[in-house]
Amino acid sequence: MNYISTRSAAPLVSFTQMLLAGLAPDGGLYLPQAYPQLSQATIAGFAGRPYEEVAQAILTPFAAGEIEAGAFRSMIDAAYKNFRHKAIAPLTQLDSNLFVLELFHGPTLAFKDLAMQLLAKLIDHVLKARGERATIIGATSGDTGAAAIEAFRGLPQVDVFILYPHGRVSEVQRRQMTTVEAENIHIIAMEGTFDDAQACVKNMFNHKVLRDELNLCGVNSINLARILFQTVYYFTSAAVLGGPHRKISFVVPTGNFGDILAGWMAKRLGLPIDRLVIATNSNDILTRALASGGYAVQRVRPTQSPSMDIQVSSNFERLLFEAHGRDPGALCRLMAGLRQSQGFTIEPGPLHAIRAEFDAFSVTEVETTREIARSWREAGFLADPHTAVGMSAARQAKAHASRSPLVVLGTAHPAKFPAAIAHATGERPDLPGHLASLFERKEKFSILPNDQSGIERFIHARAARAASRAAL
Repeated sequence: MNYISTRSAAPLVSFTQMLLAGLAPDGGLYLPQAYPQLSQATIAGFAGRPYEEVAQAILTPFAAGEIEAGAFRSMIDAAYKNFRHKAIAPLTQLDSNLFVLELFHGPTLAFKDLAMQLLAKLIDHVLKARGERATIIGATSGDTGAAAIEAFRGLPQVDVFILYPHGRVSEVQRRQMTTVEAENIHIIAMEGTFDDAQACVKNMFNHKVLRDELNLCGVNSINLARILFQTVYYFTSAAVLGGPHRKISFVVPTGNFGDILAGWMAKRLGLPIDRLVIATNSNDILTRALASGGYAVQRVRPTQSPSMDIQVSSNFERLLFEAHGRDPGALCRLMAGLRQSQGFTIEPGPLHAIRAEFDAFSVTEVETTREIARSWREAGFLADPHTAVGMSAARQAKAHASRSPLVVLGTAHPAKFPAAIAHATGERPDLPGHLASLFERKEKFSILPNDQSGIERFIHARAARAASRAAL
């Protein structure tokens, strides 16, 4: 299978090229040239099968001919062997026709683990086969960084640089990044917002000399492989609830649009999905865009769900490209408007196509706190603030939706946000045993200003030293 860029000025690439590149050289995002189709019989056969088997069945067509089947299965098994729940992504029922898909049983207690653990195994496999090293760079609003660090720490083929917005993640999220003792891990607390950090990472990929010298590789959801890997839990949860013989709706708390785009791709692969519901917090650019057609960047507002404190949703570019009939010219005009005036207007035709599959609801801080308290009081379920945003949006969606089951993606363990949970319920959830000493560990990180050239110099110097040591 080949992969194309949304900007269409880059050549077609293979799976392994896409995996290592992350961002296309023309600044666009990769997508499959075509979507493989899973038959309804195949999807029905996922019922009762282990998560690892379903993952291999769904993902094999994307890497066919490049990753040997036995090696691929071994990497899949290794990626999920340390999850704390045997089902990997179990379902919990909260109310009539309302479910939570628990995606927080991985090592860093967030949904990012389900894709990142496998991504690291594959990147390491490909780099070793090529005899190459790579510099991993990523921006995080809280969970991606910890997941990447846990997945890549100690791997000899890579050096990892993670940027996070200084003072804008929870203490647990920060410590999960800054207390890891591994020579190949470098943490940058960047002054500014996640959008600033994300823009910095994209600019580094567009800096050809730096990109080539350091062999840059991206692990944010700009890397299509991460989105593809996230399609798996849509299939496994739908199979539990009777799919494909009944349609399922999914409610996804999102800021960067990657997790819900994975649901859209699952639908392209053949999974019968009724509605895809975008749940946003006060940083509601996606909800506003679906309501009016106007995508307008505003000031980022800090909330108790910091991983969603985003105004520029990178993965929305992929959906816009598809909604415009894969017209790169139309997409480039929209992205030019975003660069020049911090916004653009979606034309009626593409907007209608998006609304045909997506709904969107925003949730206030007060509503988030109320939902945390309600789910604990009525169902004995402790929801982290991001999951609570999804649950509150789901209750709004129920008034408009059909009778298909609503599955809220539970994106993080409540112990990652103890202050918000205690404020809403009076309970203070404990971290799992493997993180019990987190607050006793020494932190190590560098605080840098929001300066593109300064950050590039910082990364270049440390990556070059690491490469020299590796060569000795």
